[in-house]
Amino acid sequence: MINLFISLSIKLFFLLTPFFVLTVFLSMTEQMTKSEQRKVAIRTTMAVMIICLVLYFAGNPIFSTLGITLDGFRIGAGSLLFLSAVSLVSGKRSSQEAAPDVDFAVVPLAIPITVGPATIGTLLILGAELGGATERAVGAGALVCSCLCVGILLRSARPLKKLLGSVGLSVMTKITGLVLSAMAAQIVFTGIRNFLA
Repeated sequence: MINLFISLSIKLFFLLTPFFVLTVFLSMTEQMTKSEQRKVAIRTTMAVMIICLVLYFAGNPIFSTLGITLDGFRIGAGSLLFLSAVSLVSGKRSSQEAAPDVDFAVVPLAIPITVGPATIGTLLILGAELGGATERAVGAGALVCSCLCVGILLRSARPLKKLLGSVGLSVMTKITGLVLSAMAAQIVFTGIRNFLA
């Protein structure tokens, strides 16, 4: 179970595209004081955690209600995740503008920048494929751990920017994209293999 927890925590951490989120967070909060920036980081982390946990536990009810097979959804969500990975590697992923009447820590920082369509699909799959109460609890714990790690990155945004610089953040974002592309391929291949079997 410890291996499962560590494996899921790493996968989920990369799934949340932390370094791209950090870049957008820095650009949206550059005029803020340090304390204001930290408050935004906390609100974003809480929003991401709540959204992710709801999606994680909603997988099976959504699939049964819509009559979608898990393997069919794997192929669709994996393809979407691959497109998200390509946009990270190519540097063409857009950072959306914040609406004036909405808390930008929630929209667009939490959703759709941190929890985008590809992340939503992958979380639904993960929640549906983990069998048994113990595995689901481990998955939920790993998800919370990943969200907290992203929150720590956001709270340490300014020191990290000084340490890594713009080039360093760009490189880490591209590495995240490469990891996501491998995850996407695995999800699609699993769906196709199970579908053909």
